[in-house]
Amino acid sequence: MPGRAVIHIELDSFFVSVEMKMRPELKGTAFVIGADGDPAKRGFVSAVSPEAKRKGVKVGMTLRQAKKLCAEALFYPADLLSYEQASGKFMAILGDYSPLVESFGLDEAFVEVLSDKGKDPFPAALSISNEMKSRVKRELGLTASVGVGPNKLIAKMCSEAKRPDGFFAIEETEVEKFLRDLPVGSLCGVGARTAQRLGELGIKTVAELARTPVSHLERNFGPIIGRGLNEHSRGIDESPVVPFSEPDSLWREVTFDEDAADPYILKETLYALTEDVTARLKASWDKALTVTIKVRFNNFMTLTRSGSMQEATDSMNDIWRTTLKLLEGVDLPRPVRLVGVKLSGLV
Repeated sequence: MPGRAVIHIELDSFFVSVEMKMRPELKGTAFVIGADGDPAKRGFVSAVSPEAKRKGVKVGMTLRQAKKLCAEALFYPADLLSYEQASGKFMAILGDYSPLVESFGLDEAFVEVLSDKGKDPFPAALSISNEMKSRVKRELGLTASVGVGPNKLIAKMCSEAKRPDGFFAIEETEVEKFLRDLPVGSLCGVGARTAQRLGELGIKTVAELARTPVSHLERNFGPIIGRGLNEHSRGIDESPVVPFSEPDSLWREVTFDEDAADPYILKETLYALTEDVTARLKASWDKALTVTIKVRFNNFMTLTRSGSMQEATDSMNDIWRTTLKLLEGVDLPRPVRLVGVKLSGLV
């Protein structure tokens, strides 16, 4: 039986690339994007040019810290409207090839390629992914890294293997060979702490992890993470490609450049997303009854939580109160890769 074919595509240095497209004079300069662009105020770094990154500036640090590390850097506010416009065009390109597009924020998505029953979708995925990549360059003036694999895990790892502006594909029969000599830290979802703990257990390569009994991993990492490590080490990932958007809804999500563990950053980001979708709700003269949040952890485990308000509303206070209550009800056992908010039940 033919297997699956999944494409992972991610725009390279998205915020930085969009800013440089709007301001070509920024090429070769140190600049930082975040909050309202004022390093004297409270705010966090959203994106960093390579020149500022070399001075030690990182995503997630405060703008004040960035200014201390790179005094000559130029600071710009996050231009969410421009990013969203570019992202909308990007997602529209992907949607031309499959109804199964799962976005990971503005700049990243999985696309599952469908085929006729009994037909191998992999050749079509290779052709489609190359066409997507070309269209992104031609129509948006941006570059993208693309990976193709038999599931989301392998597709993601393939795109990360050839970055930036790369293309890499692995068929199901090649998965074991591709994984076996990689360090465990290269597996999606294995962070620095997990890799360190695996090293203490004498497990340093993916092949060694695959040979480790599941019971041993469950004793050291718990049943969910232990089983996940075992499956991923063998290239197994049965998670479906699930679109977060739906016809009668407004939604917004963002992927962190670096996994976020600070609850304040998560709360601040979710507030900004809620503010954005609520403004769009007001502009469309609609009201919403239901709020849904999405949280994706750095091991790709994703959860959603929904709550309905007493009546349909376009009040930011009411919508944020519901959003915050949903967030406070989520356990955060590990760093977060993506957060999103959706308004539905539109009236």
